[in-house]
Amino acid sequence: MEIIRSGRIHYCAPHFDSTAVAATVQGFTTRHEGVSRPPYNSLNLGMNTDDSPPNVEGNRSILTRTFGISQDRLITVQQTHGSDILAIDAPNDDYSHFLELEADAIITNQPGVMIGVTVADCVPVLLFDPVKGVIGAVHAGWQGCAAQITRQTVQGMERLFGSRPQDLQAAIGPCIGPCCYEVDQPVKDGFDKNRTSWESVAESCAPGKWRLDMALINRMQLEEAGVPITAIQSSGVCVCCHRELFFSYRRDNGETGRQMGFIMLTVTDKS
Repeated sequence: MEIIRSGRIHYCAPHFDSTAVAATVQGFTTRHEGVSRPPYNSLNLGMNTDDSPPNVEGNRSILTRTFGISQDRLITVQQTHGSDILAIDAPNDDYSHFLELEADAIITNQPGVMIGVTVADCVPVLLFDPVKGVIGAVHAGWQGCAAQITRQTVQGMERLFGSRPQDLQAAIGPCIGPCCYEVDQPVKDGFDKNRTSWESVAESCAPGKWRLDMALINRMQLEEAGVPITAIQSSGVCVCCHRELFFSYRRDNGETGRQMGFIMLTVTDKS
């Protein structure tokens, strides 16, 4: 995955293969090219921060204008570190009410609607079904990883929209890496409760302490759900290590902005 520039937005862009049935624009933003002041400088897209709301609105407008849509067609939700999934299967006259809904993943078959998840250590995962014309965006913190939200989102796309896992393409965005993500017993207990193979995703670094690889967890969930290995991309970038590019909640002691993983369906002509 490469760092590229589109308009005024710097972002890491997954290269999804597309067909004549459906295509997307998608990416993972960095912290640059926005209007927010320190410590949220500068492209803070998170509504749940202490940044000035007009600044966040301005940043979101920069993102949507880059791709030729109005800001009211950018859909995010109240993320709760749970496993609820918002499915949008019909056009809406007003998408603003989704901002108040609690969920940690969004799936839709509606074109011209940008769905996004905001993160500052957690894993953003983007999903694309070019056959059925369906997209998904997933926010996976350690609780979501333990609850297998990415696997559940693939299953939700299959159940609600008829997607086949073998047709899906997936991108795992920049997140905190095991180099910087030390966790303790309560986190291990959360994974044990959900029967996750802890030894395959965490490495012991001290008594009662482990380094957790959340990007790997999501890759494993995608594979287990039936997404081909060759259709999964991962940035391999640790946001905590790269202050110059990304916000990190752990590194910045909670006083920081949010980057976004976003995706929008642009073509649904099935003729």
